[in-house]
Amino acid sequence: MKKIGSIVACMAWAQITFAQVDYTAQAKALVSKMTLEEKAALCSGRDFWSTKPNEKAGIPSVFMTDGPHGLRKAVGTDFTNSVPATCFPTAAGLASGWNPELLTRMGVALGEECQANNVQFLLGPGVNMKRSPLGGRNFEYFSEDPVLAGKMAAALINGVQSQGVGTSLKHFAANNQEFERLTNNSELDERTLHEIYLPAFELAVKEAQPWTVMCSYNKLNGTYASQNALLLDTILRQQWGFKGFVVSDWGAVNDRVEGVKAGLNLEMPGNGGLNDHAIIAAVNNGTLSVARLDELVTQTLALFLQTSALHKEGATYDKTAHHALAREVSSECIVLLKNQNVLPLAKGKKVALIGGFAKTPRYQGAGSSQVNPTQVDNVYAVMGNVAYAAGYTADATTNDELIAEAQQTAKNSDVAVVFVGLPDSYESEGFDRTSIDMPAAFNRLVESVAKVQPNTVVVLMNGGAVSMPWTDKVKGIVEAWLGGQAGSGAIADVLTGKVNPSGKLSESFAVRLEDTPAYFNFPGKNGNTLYGEGIFIGYRYYDKKKVKPLFPFGYGLSYTTFAYTGISADKTSVNDNDAVTVHVKVKNTGRVAGKEVVQLYVQDMGTTVIRPEKELKHFAKVLLQPGEEKTVDFVLGYRDYAYYNEQVHDWQTTTGKYNILAGGSSADLPLHQELDVTATHMLYPPLTRNSLLKDFANHPKGKAVYAKLMEGMGTMFGGGESKEPLTPAQVEAKKKMQAMMVAILNEMPVSKLVTMGGGKFTEEMLDAMLKQVQ
Repeated sequence: MKKIGSIVACMAWAQITFAQVDYTAQAKALVSKMTLEEKAALCSGRDFWSTKPNEKAGIPSVFMTDGPHGLRKAVGTDFTNSVPATCFPTAAGLASGWNPELLTRMGVALGEECQANNVQFLLGPGVNMKRSPLGGRNFEYFSEDPVLAGKMAAALINGVQSQGVGTSLKHFAANNQEFERLTNNSELDERTLHEIYLPAFELAVKEAQPWTVMCSYNKLNGTYASQNALLLDTILRQQWGFKGFVVSDWGAVNDRVEGVKAGLNLEMPGNGGLNDHAIIAAVNNGTLSVARLDELVTQTLALFLQTSALHKEGATYDKTAHHALAREVSSECIVLLKNQNVLPLAKGKKVALIGGFAKTPRYQGAGSSQVNPTQVDNVYAVMGNVAYAAGYTADATTNDELIAEAQQTAKNSDVAVVFVGLPDSYESEGFDRTSIDMPAAFNRLVESVAKVQPNTVVVLMNGGAVSMPWTDKVKGIVEAWLGGQAGSGAIADVLTGKVNPSGKLSESFAVRLEDTPAYFNFPGKNGNTLYGEGIFIGYRYYDKKKVKPLFPFGYGLSYTTFAYTGISADKTSVNDNDAVTVHVKVKNTGRVAGKEVVQLYVQDMGTTVIRPEKELKHFAKVLLQPGEEKTVDFVLGYRDYAYYNEQVHDWQTTTGKYNILAGGSSADLPLHQELDVTATHMLYPPLTRNSLLKDFANHPKGKAVYAKLMEGMGTMFGGGESKEPLTPAQVEAKKKMQAMMVAILNEMPVSKLVTMGGGKFTEEMLDAMLKQVQ
């Protein structure tokens, strides 16, 4: 409690400090006295990592550095030479912890290390969606689900910024591949953008207000993100209320002047003032307004002043304490995927550790997020008194001799723990994976060991989902992710039962690549990537297509068992804007204490709009002692029921029944609570001459017009009453014909009544009708 209390105190201090000084007013006053050249100079960096100072105006240079999961303060542009820092698990693992409070503590630690190294902005976290398991930077993105990603990012941001250090939420937006990342055009419809690829950013902005947002390299529907006014101004600032500044990804600028117009404040890295001159020229020739430039420079400068004022000169941090925190964080990230009474390892059993990762772990990804750790654990050293066989070489190959040694070591032990995963060469910033398979040598090793040792456990060290053709041949599977410098200690804690695993998958694991949502459209071709799967990525796809994944989203086992014992709501008939509290009861029915991630999904039971079978809306991680039962409360609101309506360019609900589902994974939701929800704020697109007839039927102002039109349809298209009595068969045939005619007409633009009505419906009549519905 003391540790948590200190974090809360730090965050409260930070909020009070920030509120006491109006940095925006200071910045505005300084900008009003600057020359055009001085303003333009603040629109780009001085060098690779820092910004230009203005000594005359008292404006400091600020330092930015990579580090979604650890500080990577490189010396110049030498990425291999950076200051020692704590390497925490990468985002793929962090999200599998489903513990925002723990991420806030991690963020505080990151902020302390930034202060100790005179860093003002930490470039991260990344919240892009895992559209495909092949994404090269999936290890440093949180999830396939925007709610989980957004909540975890907000927690991390709040922790870092509580220490007076800014973060940079990235990469905004629809940056989901490395292939041709500087030029690729992400083509996706408006609904998909708003329901899948923007909400994580939105949650993080609204719940944590990152001091900067980093725009991505790619184009979005034909416009570079660095000059996309829809993204940087309309959505980010106007709709979400973002208060900070936008920085380019390093080298992402295409047209600097257009970027300023769109809302890109700062270009990084520095380019010798090349684009500063372009800004000056644009102001002088009247194509860029001074007011717009002043606005962006003020936003940037306010944060420069703030971070400079909050710098703690001489700050230090406790490396040992941060390593211990990294071990705690990593232990919560670990997901127990399979356990047939083989874990935790029983005392006195002879254990064999097989695989090079047991001694030389893969603990972080490659690329701009690579940290120089203060120390690195390995499972072999942490556990001690265990046998060992390498199993494969450093370049992920094997041979008969290594396999034979591994089998003999396994046979001489009671339990064999095989360490495999993905080597550095398989996943990194800069390129995408080509397969979800591990190296052939790793699969061969697992199967070879399992042949001679029935008690085989596989530990995975990887940054993204992998296939497991040997799943049925081993008794235990532990997903350890890229667990950071203390990840091996955390693995040892879980294997021995010192820690009860509580992680849940933050992404679905497919049986094979062909089963994945973007299989036909990843990574695109000819400079374009079509997001043809739309809103159906991850579990949304597997649910809708009835494709069973290898392991579902949200899944994870424990050394204890949990029972979901009840669900209720304080109201069951509500308006869509009412707050509804849902109570979920969960009980530890096992013999040891454990943490369970309670997941709440919402299912629209209507059929008027194509939607996912269910969507994660809330979650909570709870600690339960043996036999203990707790009630977890979730508050539902408008957005929990809404979908994005492209016709009205806004979020929309529908009246009907919604099923609230609760449980321990996306595939195990035993509790159901039905709600009757009434839509109170219905939005309708304007009715025009190109609107379909059925659009009039569904529009409150168009219903009466629609009824009159349908009355006259028979006459208009040659119908009318028959003079001769009709037989029952003829009556039935006429009804079918009328129904068919209505169906055809409903799909027709109303303007076609003029051209197809034989003069019985005129342009004047159409104009008069449209005036009635405006």
